[in-house]
Amino acid sequence: MLQVNKPTSEINRDFTEADGSPSQTLTSYLDIVRRQFPTMVAIVSACVILALLYLFTAAPLFTSTVSMVIDTRKVQLFQQQSVLGDIAIDSATVETQVEILKSENISLAVIRDLHLTEDPEFTGSGGGLLGVIVGSVTGLFSSSRAPSEFELTRKALGVFASNRTVKRLGLTYVMEIGFTSRDPAKAARIANAIADAYIVDQLEAKYQATRRASVWLQDRIKELRTQASAAQKAVVDFKIANNIVDSGGRLMNEQQLAEVNSQLVMAHAGTAEAKARMDRINDILKQEIPDASVADALKNDTIVKLRGQYVDMASKESIWSAKYGADHLAAVNLRRQMAEIKKNIIDELKRIQESYKSDYDIAQTREEAIKSSLANVVSESQLTNQAQIQLRELESTAQSYQAMYDNFLQRYMESVQQQSFPITEARVISAATTPLIKSAPKSLVILGAALLGGLMLSFGAAMGRELSDKVFRTTSQVEEQLGANCVAILPALGSPAVGALSSKLARKKSNPEPDLLRYVVDNPLSRFSEAVRSLKVAVDLNSIVRENRVLAVTSTLPNEGKSTLSTNLAQLIAHGGARVILVDADLRNPSLSRALLPEAKVGLVDVVAHKAQLEDVISIDPQTGLALLSAGTTSKLLHTNEVLASKPMRDLVTLLRSKYDYVVIDMPPMAPVVDVRVTSPFIDSFVFVVEWGKTKIDVVRHNLRGAPEIQDKLLGVVLNKADTKLLARYESYHGRYYYQKYYARYGYVE
Repeated sequence: MLQVNKPTSEINRDFTEADGSPSQTLTSYLDIVRRQFPTMVAIVSACVILALLYLFTAAPLFTSTVSMVIDTRKVQLFQQQSVLGDIAIDSATVETQVEILKSENISLAVIRDLHLTEDPEFTGSGGGLLGVIVGSVTGLFSSSRAPSEFELTRKALGVFASNRTVKRLGLTYVMEIGFTSRDPAKAARIANAIADAYIVDQLEAKYQATRRASVWLQDRIKELRTQASAAQKAVVDFKIANNIVDSGGRLMNEQQLAEVNSQLVMAHAGTAEAKARMDRINDILKQEIPDASVADALKNDTIVKLRGQYVDMASKESIWSAKYGADHLAAVNLRRQMAEIKKNIIDELKRIQESYKSDYDIAQTREEAIKSSLANVVSESQLTNQAQIQLRELESTAQSYQAMYDNFLQRYMESVQQQSFPITEARVISAATTPLIKSAPKSLVILGAALLGGLMLSFGAAMGRELSDKVFRTTSQVEEQLGANCVAILPALGSPAVGALSSKLARKKSNPEPDLLRYVVDNPLSRFSEAVRSLKVAVDLNSIVRENRVLAVTSTLPNEGKSTLSTNLAQLIAHGGARVILVDADLRNPSLSRALLPEAKVGLVDVVAHKAQLEDVISIDPQTGLALLSAGTTSKLLHTNEVLASKPMRDLVTLLRSKYDYVVIDMPPMAPVVDVRVTSPFIDSFVFVVEWGKTKIDVVRHNLRGAPEIQDKLLGVVLNKADTKLLARYESYHGRYYYQKYYARYGYVE
């Protein structure tokens, strides 16, 4: 408690330099926890108690789960000819199915199938004490009419959605569906119903999609049938209009062109052959007698026969001419017969020549006719080829429409088959069963969360209280905020027993204030008395530097205990044998005079005004020898600061300084009035009283900064009315523990 008025010691500087270190930060947090420990314990206890109440009153909940898998394998019966096509199963598809499971369609289907609108769990207020309370409060603000079916459905839907969970297991194709209910069997039944409703919804969706596709295919098939018929009719009409006839897969004009061309070739060969025969016969006719090779070549029986007769007669004529001479009648007759035969041969050859010429003329005529026919066919083929370009377009259009018609007809038949063969990729791999253990509330989790939440809330409340606690509680705060030493911490005094002041000091035995004003006398070994002694020692130590006999005790605000401190300080010094006078200079509110000298009519004001002598207005306490100078009659004073700043006042203080060892002056507070500032010229030191845990720091700082003349003569600050129990959390060495453990050994009592 004893401190010398030095600005900052070496030890304090070391602590100041270490303020930003991590260890100091941790220490500061630990200090906060120590100071706010009861508050934190209360908050944590309240959270735990609330958690226990919730656990005891909340209805147990049971969760049942069903597992479904989206099978990536294809059903091979109709999947290769699927009308709608296959969709690749990927992560996005699985997530989409999860959202479908959460949709209102599935939920409403389950609600309708299981008649959940008639279940109080879904349309009532909920289970447990909390549910009953919520239901009762809700019933106060709701109308008395019965809810409609739509309202019941929407309420059941909200409860259903809050109790249902759907999630994907990792990166697999497995989805887990869970439902929580107060009835374990109901939880399993609803979970299985959700899975069934999802599968039915998938089948219904595929059926409806296939049905819509079938209806669309029917309309499209009718349209394509009409378009294909129209295209084919256009092809036939075009062929008729352009005289295009095909046979055996080939156009008629193409066949005619080939046939006429081959006929022309054959006719040309026949003409050449007839001309060759005619030329040959002409050459033979030019000979006098055709040779045998010609006859053989002609292969004419008549010529061959005549030729044989001619040769036979020539042989005979040669014989007869050689035997009887050339003029023999027989020889002459033979030669005449030979000439006749020759003439017959030539006539036969001419007849053949005419036949060959006729054949040649016929061949030429036929060839010319074929050439003319070929020219006509070629001309017609050229026209047909030009028309075939448009014909091919018409045929291509007709084929396209026919192919589309056939394809759509096949798809339509497949869609009809698929309607009678519904399939889905989802299947249940693990059905929901009745749970045996409740899923909520989890006792350990709730308690752990309550404890953790309580710790966090309590620490936040502690930090909030610390940040909002802008009052003085420690000596370090005084030194840091005011730049002054805290010379003493006075413990708060309770309501002590009523005592009696001797002689004139005890006029009101029922008033407890005299006991507080004489506390150091009545309780000399108390902690309060020891703190006042430390202030007395600080006064004496500062006397080494400067004269320190006139002491003024002031505060920032009223009721901070300055009068109690000044009275007890004066009594303590006087009880030690020194000559001490206590002057009540609080002319605006002379509470000290009313408590100690209630019947005094004259005092300080009268002495300063030279209306009374000092000796006549001073009262002496017989027990301590303390001289008392009351304020006197101050009710009519308007300018008390002028009284305190006057020369007679300074002269009075000088006189008191010469007669007494210590002059203790009880000053008014600084914030309401300015009287204290005018007394600085004749005051040696000021003792500034601050109420512990109540007076705001900024108020004290503002008043001291506005009064530098007081700050220069400030002996120190006294923290008054300190709660020793709470003080131990801020500064343990000031706490009751240290006092009882160590100070009590020297006979000190509380």
